[in-house]
Amino acid sequence: MTEHAVVIAGAGPTGLMLAGELALAGVDVAIVERRATHDLDGSRAGGMTSRTLEVLDQRGIVDRFLPQGFTAPVAHFSALLLDMTGLPTRHTFGLALLQYRIERTLSEWVGEHGVPIYRGRAVTGFNPSDDAVDIELSDGSTLGAQYLVGCDGGRSLVRKITGIEFPGWDPSTSCLVADVEVIEEPEWGIHREGALHSFFKFEEGGPVRVLVTEPQLGRTGEPTLRDLSEALVAARGTDYGIHSPTWISRFTDVTRQAATYRKGRVLLAGDAAHVHFPIGGQGLNTGVQDAVNLGWKLAQVVNETSPQSLLDTYHTERHPVAARVLHNTMAQTALSRSGERVDALRDIITELFTFDTPRRHITAMMSGLDIHYDMGPGHPLLGRRMPDLDVLTSDGIVRVFTLLHDARGVLLNLGAPITGTSGWSHRVDAIDAEYVGPWELPVIGVVKAPEAVLIRPDGHVAWVGDGTANGLNDALHTWFGPPCYSGGGS
Repeated sequence: MTEHAVVIAGAGPTGLMLAGELALAGVDVAIVERRATHDLDGSRAGGMTSRTLEVLDQRGIVDRFLPQGFTAPVAHFSALLLDMTGLPTRHTFGLALLQYRIERTLSEWVGEHGVPIYRGRAVTGFNPSDDAVDIELSDGSTLGAQYLVGCDGGRSLVRKITGIEFPGWDPSTSCLVADVEVIEEPEWGIHREGALHSFFKFEEGGPVRVLVTEPQLGRTGEPTLRDLSEALVAARGTDYGIHSPTWISRFTDVTRQAATYRKGRVLLAGDAAHVHFPIGGQGLNTGVQDAVNLGWKLAQVVNETSPQSLLDTYHTERHPVAARVLHNTMAQTALSRSGERVDALRDIITELFTFDTPRRHITAMMSGLDIHYDMGPGHPLLGRRMPDLDVLTSDGIVRVFTLLHDARGVLLNLGAPITGTSGWSHRVDAIDAEYVGPWELPVIGVVKAPEAVLIRPDGHVAWVGDGTANGLNDALHTWFGPPCYSGGGS
């Protein structure tokens, strides 16, 4: 039996991002993936939001992705476009990029860190105990691990075997999505006339990505080109001469979320933990951000610098985030339907979006920039993502996100240096810096500049200083385990 500290089921964006996070912390991690390679077929997701781009920027790899796609300074809520140019982020745009390219680029990154990917195999069973998980693969081989993470999609076998409930809402609509060639050029973008449908080209010279609502709910079996043609004719009166499909798939607006993201030594992330209608483009992004929240916590537990109870904060923090995504996708789905009554509602929502406050509020939600983990009362920055400021250090001007490239905690002293934190120096970098300028947060606006901030590896602020060290040691202990004065372990 081959042994690893962590085994991840699934080499989609969530699993790959998690593997990279663990590898940065020196954890022996491996991925099991049923597909032999990343290819265009079935590449449903088509882009990344501002916060996901920030997450990649925090690891120093965002420039690997940006040249491969195209950017647009808009988010959208049920096809209502929202201007992002005023948001306080370096990434005031979304990136249109097909999932297979995202996976391929992440695979190259984790490969640089020596992460093995067992391709052409799948997890078929496992037996968790108090201190390990024995994992069975489809080729008859076995793996041993301290932890198993299911990143194996909405039909997650890991979730089913673990017995984690997956409550939610049954489908109310069915859609077809495909990459095809066309004879007639369609009207590009998202449309609602007849039924929700859209036409995009993600790559110059590539196929047309078609999405269309089916006239009837309940069809099963493999969808065909004829099914797609009939749905387009029902919605548009023409199928634009579609032909030569690369792939065709059917999906619904079934909306479900795992009751818990952790059961002992088995955890869930990405679509294995939450599924919803893909309107608004939040699925892949929520999964990648799950991975960044879980990665450093799981690494500290494996490296025995933090207790297992730290893993409970993964569910506590990420479950409400996905619940909110499910909520807004159900609202968007309802708003996307056709009919005079829904049209009247869309008119009112469109009017609201002409006002700055509701537009910025919804734009921050759709871009993931407003995510807030509840860490109790305090400074508005507490629990939110740290702005990517240019700070003056002894090494010159440095971006805050650059300080996070190694996925370590950062104690950023912007006033008098704080002493007495050397016990955490092997997990947290203490950096003295200066910053002059406004502090602005999405939705919240301009806030009072802090004297110091403790930034977790995922970029969220765990403590805000007011010129004293009050509460700092408690925050360090909570998020980075007990102090160690020997340079390793706890």
